[in-house]
Amino acid sequence: MSTYTAPLRDMLFAMREVGGLDAVCALPGHEDTTPDLVEAILEEAARYAGDVLDPLNRQGDTQGARWQDGNVRAADGFAAAYASFCANGWHGMPAATAWGGQGLPTLVSTAVLEMWKSANMAFSLCQMLTLGAVEAIAHHGSPELQQRFLPAMVAGRWTGTMNLTEPQAGSDLAALRSRAVPEGDHYRVFGSKIFITWGEHDMAENIVHLVLARLPDAPPGVKGISLFLCPKFLVEADGTLGARNDLACTSIEHKLGIHGSPTASMGFGENGGAIGYLVGAPHQGLACMFTMMNHARLNVGLEGVGISERAWQHARAYALERVQGKTLRAGGGAIAGHPDVRRMLMDMKARTEAMRALAYFCAGQMDRAARHADAGERDCARTLVDLLIPIVKGWCTDNALHIASDGVQVHGGMGYVEETGAAQYLRDARITTIYEGTTGIQANDLVGRKLARDGGQTMAALLERMDADARRLVESHDAALTQIGHALHGATATLEDGVHWMLENHAAHPDRSAAGAVPFLRLAGTVVGGWLSARMAEAATAQLAAGSSDSAFLQAKVATARHFVTHWLVQAPALRDTVVAGADSTLALDDAQL
Repeated sequence: MSTYTAPLRDMLFAMREVGGLDAVCALPGHEDTTPDLVEAILEEAARYAGDVLDPLNRQGDTQGARWQDGNVRAADGFAAAYASFCANGWHGMPAATAWGGQGLPTLVSTAVLEMWKSANMAFSLCQMLTLGAVEAIAHHGSPELQQRFLPAMVAGRWTGTMNLTEPQAGSDLAALRSRAVPEGDHYRVFGSKIFITWGEHDMAENIVHLVLARLPDAPPGVKGISLFLCPKFLVEADGTLGARNDLACTSIEHKLGIHGSPTASMGFGENGGAIGYLVGAPHQGLACMFTMMNHARLNVGLEGVGISERAWQHARAYALERVQGKTLRAGGGAIAGHPDVRRMLMDMKARTEAMRALAYFCAGQMDRAARHADAGERDCARTLVDLLIPIVKGWCTDNALHIASDGVQVHGGMGYVEETGAAQYLRDARITTIYEGTTGIQANDLVGRKLARDGGQTMAALLERMDADARRLVESHDAALTQIGHALHGATATLEDGVHWMLENHAAHPDRSAAGAVPFLRLAGTVVGGWLSARMAEAATAQLAAGSSDSAFLQAKVATARHFVTHWLVQAPALRDTVVAGADSTLALDDAQL
């Protein structure tokens, strides 16, 4: 088993060169967050991730969470790690200072969260869900609910969940049956929910469930859904815990991966109704949930980055020490000397770095959208984030599945043996394409809500920006940058073709548009990932020309970007062709012919 080491130089390079770290730190309200402070935070987080969380990852996988009589015990070591995690201030780092958090920029918290996800994805999910619940309550809860619940949740003494899915509904929230009946200043909630991440556990004093349910007068469909806060233990006016609420964990799922994270089935109201409090306005539950959707989907995309980084590190360590066969490269006889193993390692590295750049670029735009002094700049950043979020979530997790699979392949037959640890990353990665909406849902959101909503204007502005960078690189006097520029220029043209086809067909032929949506998302992710890889190569080349002493690292940045361009960006025309010509075959057969 290898040991996780946070790639601090890669992280800081991406934060500075594509995330805009210096500009983010200069935004109103972030002036005290200096680049030096950010580097110190990342160094400390790297130590915690490597020393505390990574050693527990295997334990969480092999032992898993354990359910008995409605109670769930976390894997051995998780509770102690969670206590130290909160005591060291990591839990509330991204949260607002008003509730006890540190209020750090999204760009900074994103880099730190990547470390938690690389080191121990199952553990990291508890904080992710809690802070999502915090965001929903902070935006939509009454002042009384905020005062009663948020300080303890931000501190980590209480954790939070999102209760959306029901057995008969799946992703179709319009089919929800859970109901809420008014009773004085609260409601009685009844229903069953499934797939509730960290829905029950023994690591915190209380668990605050956010539950979607229908009021008696609710209209049908998604417009009739309200959001309710149902704590595991009721909370008295003075903040102390009271009686157990009428809700219970009826079981936990037996899953392919992330065994350390209990996925609960929850029952509400078996003995008179679970007491719940309305969050937001009646029938506006989905709007309340969507408040935290961008951050939630960014964080799941970040899971793709984190698990890819960890799978790559694990494969690299094995390839550099495993001796097998006669290699074709000078040096030692380890399998890293086999060109095909080298190809897989470079594929994993180049794609992971492109994914990280995309996630960090989006995080930096979130900070601009929240705090830039100019309203016009805030609006531009907000529309760009809205466009990019489904790409971050869908493309990064889609890639992660294949990167983790390549990690198994690098190990050969030993990768198929659980003891080597490579298989866990593949199993853990599998859920990321499903969490927070499947890749198909993300693709439909990208096409239907983001692209079509403004007639492609936001995408057109991004394409213009990418092509301007490509033209500048083409005119560079550096051969590598010129090569990258030519490839990027061609790729932006193929994405533009895909955009035009989608806009022409979305309203007129919605079935054809939907059939091409996932290939379109992959095309968009590949081209934007290539653009950001090119930006990193250009920055590295400039630093080399300026005489930087870190020449090996910077040369590797250029070589990695060239690998992405020559192995992955070149696939853009094929993806474009699938988008514009693939719908007919997708829809050709009737049900009996499938």
